[in-house]
Amino acid sequence: MLQLLDFTKPFIIETDASNRGVGAVLQQDGHPLAYVSKALSLKSQSLSTYDKECLAIMIAVDHWRSYLQHSEFFIKTDHKGLLHLDAQRLTSPWQHKALTKLMGLNFRIMYKKGSENAVVDALPRATHQDTAELVATLVMQSLWLTDLQTTYLQE
Repeated sequence: MLQLLDFTKPFIIETDASNRGVGAVLQQDGHPLAYVSKALSLKSQSLSTYDKECLAIMIAVDHWRSYLQHSEFFIKTDHKGLLHLDAQRLTSPWQHKALTKLMGLNFRIMYKKGSENAVVDALPRATHQDTAELVATLVMQSLWLTDLQTTYLQE
């Protein structure tokens, strides 16, 4: 969590997919609250762009369902074909799954140009090298542990 949730304001989910992964950002008033991203398996990498974008929505809604089920929320995607997900003919298992996850929720899918989707766009495109560098910067060590190791090496 990056900021406290306010259940009096609507939630906005922005999603994106790439060939390697999917990602989403939960927001309120233009401020990010939380992020989720997932690498795609080899099988999922062979899905169509439409199905990958649909998968990103499914993962985000499933991840934040407890926040979203109480009031209307908005889903922003850079794939225009998903704007009418709830009104189109279901032809793939992914569409059936997505619609099942969204049933009973009060949502609206909106289009957002991919060029305006910079934050979410970076999530599914992160490489393993980027992740390793991020983890390395988050490693912390207590001073007392460093002192203990130094003392042990001196003896």
